[in-house]
Amino acid sequence: MKRGVLFLAAMCALGSVSLITSATIAGPPVNPLTIAVFGDWPYSGDLKTNANLLYNSVNNDPDVSLVIHVGDIHSGSQPCTGAGLNPPPATAKPTYDQEIFNIFQKFNDPFVYTPGDNEWTDCHKTKEGASGAPLNELAYVRQLFFPVPGFTIGGVQMPVTSQALAFDKSDPADAQFVENVMWQQSNVAFVTLNVPGSNNDGLPWSGGTGSPFLNEPARVQEVTQRNAANLRWLKYAFTQAKAKKAAAMVIAIQADMWDPAAHAPNGDGLNGYDEFVKALADLALAFGGPVLLLNGDTHLYETDRPLDPTDRTGCVDTTGLTGCTGGAYLSTFHTAPAVPNLTRITVQGSTNTPNEWLKLNIDLNSPTVFTFENVCYSACS
Repeated sequence: MKRGVLFLAAMCALGSVSLITSATIAGPPVNPLTIAVFGDWPYSGDLKTNANLLYNSVNNDPDVSLVIHVGDIHSGSQPCTGAGLNPPPATAKPTYDQEIFNIFQKFNDPFVYTPGDNEWTDCHKTKEGASGAPLNELAYVRQLFFPVPGFTIGGVQMPVTSQALAFDKSDPADAQFVENVMWQQSNVAFVTLNVPGSNNDGLPWSGGTGSPFLNEPARVQEVTQRNAANLRWLKYAFTQAKAKKAAAMVIAIQADMWDPAAHAPNGDGLNGYDEFVKALADLALAFGGPVLLLNGDTHLYETDRPLDPTDRTGCVDTTGLTGCTGGAYLSTFHTAPAVPNLTRITVQGSTNTPNEWLKLNIDLNSPTVFTFENVCYSACS
């Protein structure tokens, strides 16, 4: 079982950043909070068939009171639903998303889900059987997984603030982003945003010659609207966190915005995240307290400080392989200031064994604030 701890007090503070620890958090003690986090699941029929191993593991943990899924409800080689297409492609699996929703409802606690690229952005791809139109699939994901705006799914429907209901009236198009939510628990602010892999939907939709999915004007409009909405939502989340005197911040997205393979030659690219990363860096620095970013996408569990040049865990060479000779650190992948109070966790995906979910403990009364461990539920050694 792999373990990690964010030693906030030991971080190297750059500039005027003030890190919050239990010694500096004012006010009465706050109850700790434990969250189950996973993503890139399920990537096989066997995992879906034996989903009870996962939800029973989480449900039987008395500490857990909230579940977060960071996107990708099937692999990049499995088909989408063919939603809205008549007839749907022969490769499509029209009932798949509903089956996953039914599994999510087996979790006893509130369940927060943010979409990944495989269930909508990449449905046009040949390796997903050219099984769905991206905008149709996204519309279906919103309809199915966010049935009541302002409430989670799962065994308990927890109230949250949805961008669909709290959008700025000067930007009415933001009402479509029902998947972007925020809430506050145990004096910690939480926010989810629809930031998928595949360079943030930055790759042209295709599916072969003559594909009905190749629609650059529609794709560009989708990216432009969603990126603008995400930036407004992220800023609003930090504004609310400051106003409500939250001591820490947790952000959940799907994309690994520092994926070395995407950064390498012939990779998907990472420039689609540049504006978001810059905004995140500025807002996290202004916030001052510990900020934790949760993402999936690249499947292998790791933790790092991607915008801290002193963090040497992210040294990669230009081919995307680990190694520091002639390499570039993650902090150089995007143009942004150094942010020592931003830590991120990439959760273990279901392509790797053992099969694990992340147990994230948040305790503002502890000098470490965030602690976490991976809990094995299948193929355990």
